[in-house]
Amino acid sequence: MSQRQRMGQPMIILGEDSQRMKDRDAQSHNISAARAVAEAVRSTLGPKGMDKMLVSSMGDVTVTNDGVTILQEMDIDNPTAEMIVEVAETQEDEAGDGTTTAVAIAGELLKNAQDLLEQDIHPTAVIKGFHLASQRAREEVDDIAERVDTDDEELLRKVAETSMTGKGAELNKELLGQLIVDAVQQVTVEGPEGENVVDLDYVKIETQTGRAAGESELLQGAAIDKDPVHPDMPDTVGEARVMLINEPIEIEEADVDTQLSVDSPDQLQQFLDNEEAQLKEKVEQIEATGANVVFCQKGIDDLAQHYLAKKGILAVRRAKKSDVKFLKEVLGARIVSDLDSATEEDLGTGSVRRDDADELFYVEGGDSHGVTLLLRGSTDHVVDELERGITDALDVVAQTVSDGRVLAGGGAIEVELARRLRDYADSVEGREQLAVEAFADSLELVPRVLAENAGLDAIDTLVDLRAAHEDDQIRAGLNVFSGQVEDTFDAGVVEPAHAKEQALSSATEAANLVLKIDDIIAAGDLSTGGNDDEEMGGAPGGMGGMGGMGGMGGMGGAM
Repeated sequence: MSQRQRMGQPMIILGEDSQRMKDRDAQSHNISAARAVAEAVRSTLGPKGMDKMLVSSMGDVTVTNDGVTILQEMDIDNPTAEMIVEVAETQEDEAGDGTTTAVAIAGELLKNAQDLLEQDIHPTAVIKGFHLASQRAREEVDDIAERVDTDDEELLRKVAETSMTGKGAELNKELLGQLIVDAVQQVTVEGPEGENVVDLDYVKIETQTGRAAGESELLQGAAIDKDPVHPDMPDTVGEARVMLINEPIEIEEADVDTQLSVDSPDQLQQFLDNEEAQLKEKVEQIEATGANVVFCQKGIDDLAQHYLAKKGILAVRRAKKSDVKFLKEVLGARIVSDLDSATEEDLGTGSVRRDDADELFYVEGGDSHGVTLLLRGSTDHVVDELERGITDALDVVAQTVSDGRVLAGGGAIEVELARRLRDYADSVEGREQLAVEAFADSLELVPRVLAENAGLDAIDTLVDLRAAHEDDQIRAGLNVFSGQVEDTFDAGVVEPAHAKEQALSSATEAANLVLKIDDIIAAGDLSTGGNDDEEMGGAPGGMGGMGGMGGMGGMGGAM
């Protein structure tokens, strides 16, 4: 408890339940918590990485080796550990892939920083050295990166396949890689300065269970999981003129509650006739525009369904808002909010066909800017992991098309950066030089873990890689399947340069943020959820939180 001597009497300035940890204890606590998170996902890295089974408090099961998914699903209850989770989330948002790499490097930076702190090197010197090394490493990435033609489908497919390798999508990565490249190219437009702009908002992913992943396909349009509102309606329209409506095709209700007295059956019949006339008028307004297909975001009255069916108009009700918005791009239509003002110009054109086996409408446009990846898998768990892998691959291919730079994978870039940083360290004065060298050592974690996860000897692998890079074999990396060092770029292991730059930046900033903390003051225990100490695992000094892996109670025995 913090105290201040004043007038010879101790003055208590913190509450009774507050806890405090200072200096080396605080640094050690934070580094241990951050490293625990990094070590939790290290075994998932690379093509030979293992999966994690995550079981939620509700009993929901997730099986994955996607770094950000693992960290988001884990019941992490420590503020420092959550900083490392943010590294993965930032990497996912900015680059789409490389989350495990970013987190693992952050953990290794902190491990090596702790060694420097124990040699009485001040945290400020370590932070400055890491910053210099990160800056230099990103410059070297740009120097090493290969400039590519973004129309090179074969190279883009290799980028997609590299991202999917080791994930649920790997078994069909050739087919899925081509689908991903086709999807990205379909939604790529030229920006105002001639650059490529990839709009992934117009790539939708739909999933189905009960069929093989090899039966996945790319639709030049949308897949709508709805049924026709009436059995007599056509279910396929080759030359569709589609109206998108976000108002109900129903009787308009009064804005206020009203009561009506009826004196005779004729009056009641008159009201019913008026309602029927209103619905008939709405259907006639739709027909007058030339529409033969209607996707309505709201409800459609039973009588209106009958009239629409009589006129041969296919109608779908309660379409999701996101589906209607997507169809707008697919068909080139406008969304109608008032049938009274609807015209032929509001309609979109394309084709609509019903797949009774899949219970889906396939809606395709002539020159569609929107596409749908229809992913299929045998079970929910399989298709969920497939979707995660495909989403990451879409992001990295989009980044490659936008950025135009790629690197050799398999740990090649990390070993080359480490070599160049060690040369750079000679020009750095003061104790920061040691931090730059520690940064270089941290980068070599990636090939070491790739080797470990493949059942290879990590030390022998690293020695062979260093020797190859000393001979100026810049693209020499580890082939985890053969265990040999080879030119991984020619072998088809290709990664986007932007993802590597983002991983270096995020990992360094997170590590420096943790190192800069020398005092932890908590109103209660050092957790974010207020769990009991028994659930949190015992951290040193009764601090709660996560001194080690015990704090991640949500993982339980699932790892």
